[in-house]
Amino acid sequence: MKEETIDRPPESTISRIRRGSRREFLKGTIVLAGTLSAGTLLAALAPSRTWALEAQVLDKDQARDLLLMARRLYPHDDLPDAVYALLVKDIDTACRDAAVRDLVRSGIASLNRAAGGNWASAPTQRQLAILEAMRTDPFFQKIRGQCVTSIYDNQMAYKHFGYEGETWSKGGYIKRGFNDLTWLPDPPASASPPPFDA
Repeated sequence: MKEETIDRPPESTISRIRRGSRREFLKGTIVLAGTLSAGTLLAALAPSRTWALEAQVLDKDQARDLLLMARRLYPHDDLPDAVYALLVKDIDTACRDAAVRDLVRSGIASLNRAAGGNWASAPTQRQLAILEAMRTDPFFQKIRGQCVTSIYDNQMAYKHFGYEGETWSKGGYIKRGFNDLTWLPDPPASASPPPFDA
C-alpha cells in the first residue's frame, strides 16, 4: 500500500526507516493486551488500567495458551490476566535459548494435538485432563516451575494477596503485621496478640 504524503512536510529517509521499524516492531511483538477491572485493588494501584504483553519469540496463540495454562495450574478467579501474563513474558525471555524455545513450542503443539486441534478452546475439564496426563513432561514441569516465581513473586500479586513484602529493613514483623491476622475468617484473639516492646 502506498503511503499518503499529501500535506506532509518532507521527512528524511532515516525518519521513515525508524518509523517503519517501530511500526513493524509494535505490530510483531504485542501479543496480548487487556484491561484491569475498575474498582479492583490492582486497578487502583496501577498507573494505567490497560496492559499489554510484548513478546519477541512467542506468537499470539502460544502466548494465549501459556497464559491459560498458568490459569489452569494456579487458578485464582479474581487474579487479573495481567499477573498471569508475567509468566508468558518470562517464558518468552527464556525462549531466547534454542533448547527452551523448542521445548515450549513442542509442548504447546502437544497440548493442541491432545485436544484434537485447539487446546485453548477445549472445555475446561478437557484442558485439565490433558494437563494431568502430561504432568511428568519436561514442558509441563518447566511451565509449572516458572509459574511459582512469575505469578507469585511480584508486587501485583503481593497487593492482591495482602503480602506486605520483606520487613527486615523496616525492623521486622513484630510491629508490622505480626498481629493483624485478618485474612482468616474469625481468627481467635490468640492469633493476633498485641506487640510487645523488646
